[in-house]
Order: sequence, then C-alpha cells, then structure tokens
Amino acid sequence: MPEIPSAEQLRELMPFVPTLGIELEPPTSERAAGSLPWAPELCTGGGIMHGGAILSLADTLGAVCAFMNLPPGAGTTTIESKTNFFRAVREGSVRGMARPMHVGRTTIVVQTELSDDEGRAVALTTQTQAVLGGG
Repeated sequence: MPEIPSAEQLRELMPFVPTLGIELEPPTSERAAGSLPWAPELCTGGGIMHGGAILSLADTLGAVCAFMNLPPGAGTTTIESKTNFFRAVREGSVRGMARPMHVGRTTIVVQTELSDDEGRAVALTTQTQAVLGGG
C-alpha cells in the first residue's frame, strides 16, 4: 500500500483537481474525502452546480481511494462509473466521502457519498477502477 500522500502531492498527480477547486483531505486505505465549493463557473442554468462538476469530485475521490489500495508499482484508471443525483446544489459546497467496497487483484470498486453543507444527500456514485500493473 502506498504511503499517505499530502494534499500537495495529490494535486501534482491530478492537475485537474486545482483547476476545478477541489479540496482534498489526507486519504487512508479506508477512505478518501474532499469537497468542491459552489462557484458560478461550475454551474448550469439557474445557478445549479453542474452534474459534471459533481461527477469530477466523485471520480477524483474514487481514484484517490483506489490509489490508496493499490499494490506496489500499480496504477489505476476509472473503467465504469454510475451516479444517482438526489438534490441540486445552489450554494455552499459538495462534500464527498469515498470508501472501497471491493479490493481485488484486477479491479477496485469504490462508493462515494456526496452531500451538501447541511449533510443532505446530493448524489451517490459507484465506480470500478482497474488495477494497472504492479505486483
């Protein structure tokens, strides 16, 4: 299992993260967490945070969670993702928590719960990450 990367190391590995404004917490093999503040440039009509921005947060956290469960020398990539949306976000931020559901030799399945500032469910994402190379 890799050592715990700092938020700065994670940003260097995934340059899209700071572009969107995603904030990451130090991950563990049991969880990856972070948030995405609402911003006008991340919205669709009516000031609602775009689903693609929310999906980007979920995919980022899923990838970090999978990364923390990889064997030495392996990499990961998303091969499947399914999201259910429950509520619109018009202000504040979206917070996500990703947890591994299955850690296998060739795939890692991660579930990410996304909520608003009041703890209400915004979306739920289940994704499969491929294990690329490694021991």
